[in-house]
Amino acid sequence: MKPTEAVASTALNALSLVSGRLAGKGAFALFHMPLVRSRLRSSERELLDSARVGRIEVGGGKYAVTYRWGDGSRPVLLVHGWQSRASRLSSLVPGLLERGHSVVTFDAPAHGDAGGRGTTILDYRDIVSELHAEYGTFDCLIAHSMGVLGSFFGLRNGAVARKVVTVSGVCDFDYLIEEFSAELNLRGSLKARLRDEIRVNLFPDLPHDEVPFSLTDMTETVSAPLLVIHDEDDTRIRVDQGRRIAEAFGDRARLVVTSGLGHRRILGDEEVVRTVLDFVSQGRRPADGVEARAAVLD
Repeated sequence: MKPTEAVASTALNALSLVSGRLAGKGAFALFHMPLVRSRLRSSERELLDSARVGRIEVGGGKYAVTYRWGDGSRPVLLVHGWQSRASRLSSLVPGLLERGHSVVTFDAPAHGDAGGRGTTILDYRDIVSELHAEYGTFDCLIAHSMGVLGSFFGLRNGAVARKVVTVSGVCDFDYLIEEFSAELNLRGSLKARLRDEIRVNLFPDLPHDEVPFSLTDMTETVSAPLLVIHDEDDTRIRVDQGRRIAEAFGDRARLVVTSGLGHRRILGDEEVVRTVLDFVSQGRRPADGVEARAAVLD
């Protein structure tokens, strides 16, 4: 456990002995507060400098920074994950532009160059929805890690994509709760309080049996074909989350399992980028929901 996590763990568990309600609210606030803000890499700067930059207010002093390449036609939306930033998906941008797509992406609140100290799945939903209102149906939505959950919440809110790609994606919001609680070694009663805060603040309108949110409940809402890519050595989001996505969507999903790339390096791998671009530009419907294995070496 890192020093900051150790301090938070001790403070929250101690507070829960005095006031379970306050400890639950504190855990909920920390749950949405990335402790690390990714910096722009020098290799990403030139591409990002060529983008048209905008801003989306999401309330509470928070805002997202948006980036666009192209004239806005045939838009493809790229969505980053937790403690990441838009530029981490930059390996996809040149190929998409060459194939005649416009590319739209954003830094979520508290990430990259955006404002605020925290972000929630509701922020992702609202940003995706607003970008859909501006650009119309996305030719494809490509999301990484926790950005997959946020993107699907946007699709549940009315955004539309003709195709969807998930990379190292989270299928179940409950997975995030369990991982967060384990990292901070939260007491059982405090984890229950955190779940209550999440239910009341994030998912009050969901049916009881769909709380916490999961992509497995989205199979009737999202009719687009899916390409699901996950690395078997991903220690951040385990590969079973990718398999759950593919299994839920059945013959509309193709699962590609890579090896040796982990959680983040997978985004820049040439074979992964080529697989994604082929799926976007050709629009091939996945066959039979069969898992494909990519022999990707270090």
